[in-house]
Amino acid sequence: MSTTVVSQADLRQRSAVDRAPLLRWMIFTGATIFGVSLLWHFGLVKLMIASDRTYISSVISVLYVAASLHCLWRTIAVSREAEASRRIERGFAEGSLVMADVASSSALPPGLIADHIRNLQLKAQTQGAGRLDQTLLLRGLADKLRGSNGLGAFAGDTLMKLGLLGTIIGFIIMLAPIAGFDVGNRALMKSSMGLMSDGMAVAMYTTLAGLVGSILVKIQYYALDAATAQVFSQAVTLTETRIVPALERRHVG
Repeated sequence: MSTTVVSQADLRQRSAVDRAPLLRWMIFTGATIFGVSLLWHFGLVKLMIASDRTYISSVISVLYVAASLHCLWRTIAVSREAEASRRIERGFAEGSLVMADVASSSALPPGLIADHIRNLQLKAQTQGAGRLDQTLLLRGLADKLRGSNGLGAFAGDTLMKLGLLGTIIGFIIMLAPIAGFDVGNRALMKSSMGLMSDGMAVAMYTTLAGLVGSILVKIQYYALDAATAQVFSQAVTLTETRIVPALERRHVG
């Protein structure tokens, strides 16, 4: 009885851990929004938008929001897979799930891990008796769990390169008036200094936006990759300790 209680308490604790990726994303995004709100309050965001005539900083901001929403979508998907894995593990631990019911579409919660278990059962039925090797199926499961997580690295690099592009354009704007620089013409000199100042503003703001956006995106996707690896580890543990031995025993018997 005590073992069952401890097991159920442990499963409840793990269920809370399964929701941790989404909570971490919400905390991180909330802190980011708070920081941006402070910058907006002190007028720094408005100054950046007004000073960047190329609008590269605005493009970086829009792409950052899009990447964050994609990361949220992937985080929710990974959290659902983690919860489904925990429900399957709980079902086998409590005896409410048996291998005979796995083929039923309603026996297991929908998800990639449930599909992997059905594929294991199909492979065991096809090959008959013998050791059940799930290496190739696990590779496929890992690829499916990762899904479009690779977009994070692409988005981070894109934001960084857009920032560098803004730096180059800013320096071009800044250095363009030098060709017609005339020390004796005060009006032209004043206009040239204004253009140089505008170019420096473009270079600095786009570089800053690109660097900050790239770092924040990579932090989000790093947490997502860690959560995905944890779900895959749960799937491996579940199948190696419960599913594969049960399937091997059924076909040996």
